[in-house]
Amino acid sequence: MRSAWSDDEARAAVEHWGRGPGCNEDVALRVYSSRLIGREPSLVLHGGGNTSVKTVLPDDLGEPTEVLCVKGSGWDLADIEPAGLPAVRLGTLAALRGRPALSDEDMVNAARVRLLDAAAPNPSVETLLHAFLPHKFIDHSHADAILALVDQPDAAVRCKEIFGDRLAVVPYVMPGFALAKLAAEVYEAEPACEGLLLLQHGLFTFGDTARQSYERHVAAVSRAEQVIAEHHTKVGLAVVPRADVDWPALAPMLRGALGERRRRYVLHLRRSTRIRAFVDDVELSDLATRGPITPDHVIRTKPWPLLLDPEHARGSVAEHVEDALRAFREHYHRYVQAELRARGVAKVPLDPDPRVVLIPGLGLIGVGATPKAAAVAADLYEHTIGVIRDAEAVGRYQALPDEDLFDMEYWSLEQAKLGKQSPRPLQGAVVLVTGAASGIGAATARAFAAQGAALYLVDREPRRLSEVARELGAPHEVVDVRDRGAVEACVWAAVACYGGLDGVVSNAGTAPQAPIDRCPPELLTDSLAVNLLSHQWLAAAATAVMRAQGTGGFLLFNASKSAFNPGPGFGPYAIAKAGLVALMKQYAIEGGEAGIRANAINADRVRTSLLDPQDVEARANARGLSADDYFRSNLLRREVTAQDVAAGFVALALAEATTGTVLTVDGGNIAAAPR
Repeated sequence: MRSAWSDDEARAAVEHWGRGPGCNEDVALRVYSSRLIGREPSLVLHGGGNTSVKTVLPDDLGEPTEVLCVKGSGWDLADIEPAGLPAVRLGTLAALRGRPALSDEDMVNAARVRLLDAAAPNPSVETLLHAFLPHKFIDHSHADAILALVDQPDAAVRCKEIFGDRLAVVPYVMPGFALAKLAAEVYEAEPACEGLLLLQHGLFTFGDTARQSYERHVAAVSRAEQVIAEHHTKVGLAVVPRADVDWPALAPMLRGALGERRRRYVLHLRRSTRIRAFVDDVELSDLATRGPITPDHVIRTKPWPLLLDPEHARGSVAEHVEDALRAFREHYHRYVQAELRARGVAKVPLDPDPRVVLIPGLGLIGVGATPKAAAVAADLYEHTIGVIRDAEAVGRYQALPDEDLFDMEYWSLEQAKLGKQSPRPLQGAVVLVTGAASGIGAATARAFAAQGAALYLVDREPRRLSEVARELGAPHEVVDVRDRGAVEACVWAAVACYGGLDGVVSNAGTAPQAPIDRCPPELLTDSLAVNLLSHQWLAAAATAVMRAQGTGGFLLFNASKSAFNPGPGFGPYAIAKAGLVALMKQYAIEGGEAGIRANAINADRVRTSLLDPQDVEARANARGLSADDYFRSNLLRREVTAQDVAAGFVALALAEATTGTVLTVDGGNIAAAPR
């Protein structure tokens, strides 16, 4: 590892942050070097690690006050700001070391009551460790190379041989007051050391300056990497070539079974040469079940991954998935109950579902309630694979025993990192929206995103589609729905992306016009392809996925008032839309037994690109209205917007007892009301 320190960047950081409120040069340099650590994935991931600086800041009376500025809860080192380093009064904080014991709750309270700013975030759970050490700057990471050395049966002896007196070794103790006191005692026994190696946990380094502490960190990691590289030259891999697993075929079965068909998860597939070598290793069942590389990961990965091997399934693949999940949950329940009995306490068990799945012939899958949570689990386990390989090259990978993992997994201060917000109604639901680049489709995509859905967006307009997708952070695909193969392929692309599909908003359409007796055949054919057949192709492919999942789902179609109340010259459009309403009802009839709901919305007079402005003007003039009055000419005397239609689609998606219905979103048009 090379140092990324730049004197020019450091000076710029001081210039940028050093004169702000609650900040000074020390804090500015702390922000700068924290970001250097946070932006290196081999050091920390997803909010891991913490840093601090001891400095002097004015209190609310303007009095100079010695403080510890330490990383706050909810902040990520990669993009931390001064506000992410809450200042804690140092004198009485450090004096807590004299206490014989301190509960977790009292420890958190002790830091909060000493904050200079009562509105600041909670300081790190390792605040006392930073406070009890005397150094000005302190850096802490879960560096991959360091973990490969400290996750060993003989780690203390091995680390002393490698680092000598430069780094002191701290036996594993769960983070908190006891660890803070122990770390201080270890340092005081070896005051010439430049840092601490916390077994099964990570690395602390310190220094008089931000640069010194950071570069000591880099030097320690570089030494670990050197040792690992020397050992890798002597190690081979026992990999058996495996047939490739068909992920889109397997994913819906896995996703449907994961939450016992009650809890929804998003899946994130991760593949690479290194991952494939690991999952195809003949020793996979041993290596992957020893536990996480640091207990900090357990709240996001569970203590172990689920292992699947579809190639060697005794029965059907679906049966193999169900059996493996049942065994995983039983194992997890035994682990929880054994640890609760050992402690004589009662706790509500967390869900027993895996967060990582390893599949020979495929790769690793992160599992989460949101796409972000699934990606985080995949990121953490991808680094786990590297650490296990490196640890095995050096000696033997060894994780913590179950009792320590349980303490961390069920520690309230760790669980608090995950947040306790109530899930949004469509959290974990995967929804595909066609015609998503503008108008009703874009409004619908935004409405479903606001309800927590994971979106896959489709349209034929690449520029506008990419803009909406970027806004919502959603994967997208350019598709002309006239192409049956492309329509079906986009469904499987969504499955490959998220592991399955819970709903479709089949919105794409055109509005061709011609007298029906003089309608060019190609115009009618095109309207039927876009406004009817494309919806069939999409619904059929989506239904196949939903049936494989076994968790139901919804099909929502954008029909039209023209299906019930056609107008002159709109025959090519009205005929197709009438057919679409019939198609919806057929899916409602045939999908009901699988819990698949089908519904449609009939909207009218919505300002979208589907309506040509000149045509709107002509219609308005024929009625003696202005264009604006034309859009308001309904029973409610209000203009219907794309957002109104989007709200209707969301309502139907959430209406679990409704299928086979047509919802009018038109402000009131009795002539077009279904009957």
